[in-house]
Amino acid sequence: MRLLRPRLSAALVALPLLARPVAAQPAAATGPAPAKPTLVVLVTVDQLVPGYLDQWKDQFTGGFKRLLTQGAFFTQAYHDHAATETAPGHATLWSGRYPAQTGIVLNDLGVPDPQAPLVQGRGGGASPYRFRGSTFFDWVRAADQHSRALSVSRKDRGAILPLGRAKQEVYWYGLDGRFTTSTYYADTLPAWVQAYNARNPIAPYLGQAWTLLLPESAYPERDDEPSENGGKDHLFPHVLDADPRRAGTAFAEFPWMDDITVELALAGVNALKLGANPNTTDVLAVSLSTTDAVGHKWGPRSRELHDQVLRVDRALGRLLDSLYVLRDSARIVVALGADHGVAPQPQLSFPGTDPNRGRVIWRPVIDSARSGLLRRGIEGDALELNSGIISLDRARLATKGVPADSVITALQRRLQALPGMLRVDRVEQLARKAAAGDKLARRWAHAIPADMDAALTVTYKPYYYGSTALTATHGTPHDYDAHIPVLFLGAGVKPGRYATTIASVDVAPTLAALVGVRPFEPGLPGRVLREALRGGGASPRR
Repeated sequence: MRLLRPRLSAALVALPLLARPVAAQPAAATGPAPAKPTLVVLVTVDQLVPGYLDQWKDQFTGGFKRLLTQGAFFTQAYHDHAATETAPGHATLWSGRYPAQTGIVLNDLGVPDPQAPLVQGRGGGASPYRFRGSTFFDWVRAADQHSRALSVSRKDRGAILPLGRAKQEVYWYGLDGRFTTSTYYADTLPAWVQAYNARNPIAPYLGQAWTLLLPESAYPERDDEPSENGGKDHLFPHVLDADPRRAGTAFAEFPWMDDITVELALAGVNALKLGANPNTTDVLAVSLSTTDAVGHKWGPRSRELHDQVLRVDRALGRLLDSLYVLRDSARIVVALGADHGVAPQPQLSFPGTDPNRGRVIWRPVIDSARSGLLRRGIEGDALELNSGIISLDRARLATKGVPADSVITALQRRLQALPGMLRVDRVEQLARKAAAGDKLARRWAHAIPADMDAALTVTYKPYYYGSTALTATHGTPHDYDAHIPVLFLGAGVKPGRYATTIASVDVAPTLAALVGVRPFEPGLPGRVLREALRGGGASPRR
């Protein structure tokens, strides 16, 4: 799938925003303005569903408990874009702009970059070269050239995209038991990361069992659901391989991955002295990825997922408690969001024994269309379907005299007729449909840049999966994949639960108002969530 010639109207990136009622604004709190934050903590929990926070709130003792009792919780927050995947979710949260504007549309069109190989470890090269525009950290640094940032994650995209193109301290897990970065950021790892890696952080877990954190009676979920993990290893306990190489890869699917991510973040805060300068605002971005791995493998209704969320609460609690010991807690601001939601396995949503129940069998249609193009001398990669977006290389079709419109019309008709298909839209019609109040068209329009070679968008009926999906997954424009929690904590934040419907693009401008910095791009699509800010936020620093 390619980002190529501009073909769509620029209006696609300036569509009506997420429809949401305007809540009455609470009276502004009086009193002295809080001191300028010295540390802003951006937390992304991969595949976190807001319902988990209410469902298990009585079992929380750590970070979630602190955020829920002391922070502002927006319970009706949504990503207002389609293709709800990790890369676009991270980029949108911390830039305040849609994928149509950031250029980060899909995971495959996120951070992979063979020209920026890893400094060490296993895995492909990565960089933010596709990212367009600025992020919250850019706005902070523009106000103070001394501001610095550290971003850590298990995933490369989870570490890279919260900071956009900024060349700061960015590290992710290298699948060999160590953290790494790419040559986009540095040629070697700094001494403090080398020292952390030298501890061999996964060594204590080799051969160890993941067991339940609480007594079994605290988990109402059945532990013998055969749809989990393809029917393999779906019962507690789960044992990490004792072989270091095999364990290095498998470790990403165990809750301990989040623990060592937090450990690295705290090591970096100490080594870099983030937040220690009383006159400077630094940024720490932490993306905790294991909930996504567990949710995919065992599903969102599993006992494993329940236990994993409890463990995220503990890991997040260790992060916040440690930061409050290291730095003045009155000058720390925390924002937490998620990159996407998730749907349960189709076996749990559709009764019966047909292995294809709940699935849209689209591959024969695409294969047939590719075969037709091949007979005309056009290679199959001229037509691609990725996460609901069909791209078509019109230039290659034109050189062979094949009318692209006829190919698109035939594809649209055949795909629309498939069982389980909700709709198939022409990309050039999305803006008009969105302007007429079509929510799904708006989310697709927000997902596609004007210069992307996109022809059609494919939307399944709710809870249907594509034929190639083997585990629980996400990626649709439906609310269950778009609904995320958004929470703020710190001086200047007015605690409480807020039921106003908001969009993920509201998070970054709200942080900017809280900290007192200006976004680079004029007319960001989001709004400042002033109902959760004492006094409406800080005045921008000049």
